[in-house]
Amino acid sequence: MQYKILIVEDEEIIRLGLQDNFELENYIVETACDGEEAIAKADSFEPHLVLLDLMIPKKSGFEVCRVIRKKHPGTFIIMLTAKTEETSKVAGLEMGADDYVTKPFSILELLARVKAFLRRAESAATQASAPAQTSQDSIDFADIHLDFKKYEATKGGEPLDMSTREFQILKYFWQHRGEVVLREDLLQDIWGYTPDNMPSTRTIDNHIVNLRKKLEDDQANPKIILSIRGAGYKFDA
Repeated sequence: MQYKILIVEDEEIIRLGLQDNFELENYIVETACDGEEAIAKADSFEPHLVLLDLMIPKKSGFEVCRVIRKKHPGTFIIMLTAKTEETSKVAGLEMGADDYVTKPFSILELLARVKAFLRRAESAATQASAPAQTSQDSIDFADIHLDFKKYEATKGGEPLDMSTREFQILKYFWQHRGEVVLREDLLQDIWGYTPDNMPSTRTIDNHIVNLRKKLEDDQANPKIILSIRGAGYKFDA
């Protein structure tokens, strides 16, 4: 299968350089240089993955991320940002991005991350075409209801706005409830990374921060997603 990638970058040299590298890897590539063009291209091109610079004209990368995530929930989004502030990365993840890469970045690392995400997509497609097996489509704990088939969530009867990635993390936690889940386990089993191209585990920590905001009554004293010092997390539902 030939995967489609949308590159959203207003700096022409970077945009063309990325396009050349990904086309050499046999991806189908479209580009956009501003937020409005990015949203239009996402609708017409329907990419499997978007490389999204945050600092673009007309509509910010944050807004583009929010719109694409809502309209195309199965599309992977990797943010490209020159900012090093943690708040920018967290804000992007809150809008629904799957991962982030800070400029300047290694093109080899970026290619490896993209391959990891698309391997994940290929694996999911293979599982979807396999004979149906018994699985738990929805769960309830505390005052929270999660429907993994419809990607719907509520807390106390009120809807929760959650990304596809957050549903995947929670389903993994539920399948391993009571166990200590390493950050590296999540990066390999949810993100699709391999030990030789493992990114910073801060990606995981930022997603957990966002999940706690949505699920916990007091995120400063979590009762559902517990931190295990020096290891990872434990889901206590």
